[in-house]
Amino acid sequence: MDKKQVILASASPRRKELLEQMGLSFRIVPCEKEEIITGVTPKEIVENLSYQKAEDVAQRLQDTGAELQQEGDCGQEAGETMLVIGSDTIVVCDGQIMGKPHSEEEAFAMIQKLQGRTHEVYTGVTIARAEANNIAYDTFSECTSVKVHSMEDEEIRDYLALGESMDKAGAYGIQGGFAVFVEEIQGEYGTVLGLPVAALYQALRRQGVRIRQHENVEHERGEKLRR
Repeated sequence: MDKKQVILASASPRRKELLEQMGLSFRIVPCEKEEIITGVTPKEIVENLSYQKAEDVAQRLQDTGAELQQEGDCGQEAGETMLVIGSDTIVVCDGQIMGKPHSEEEAFAMIQKLQGRTHEVYTGVTIARAEANNIAYDTFSECTSVKVHSMEDEEIRDYLALGESMDKAGAYGIQGGFAVFVEEIQGEYGTVLGLPVAALYQALRRQGVRIRQHENVEHERGEKLRR
């Protein structure tokens, strides 16, 4: 079986933590390309965004590897396959797509719209398989419904004061202080966090990646003992 190097095309601490919980060995190379929204439906939009991230990183790494080889450096090891994971998340309420807020007032308006209602969270994932001079793409998405309790304006302001909102689609983090306002979710929890880990695990299996969680746990224990 060929050697595989897994790369996360995101600097998101939540996605990093989810991959670590899966027991996956990986490194982080953030996407540098400006995102361009294309598509009509939320599914199309979020899948296209994830594709852009994976494509940018996979192409840059492949180009860099080719340059290193021309300079006499081994670069990417012979027979090694790079699997680049790109992911993007959007919140949709009444057909309105909510990305990350640009101001506290915009964040307030987003949560005010979500409170007391059910909305959908879409996360798109693209795995770019780069080997030799070829890159192949596997793109999919998951949708989870989130029902939010009614919130008073004062509660919204108190939540915004936690400082969790500005880097999150829909202006909230389900794993943080907003958890007390979540009445019900239908679908995979990881989708709301930014990475549907069960669907990703199956996709990585299709790519020939085998994750043995107990081996990673033993490795982490050994590292702690050596410190």
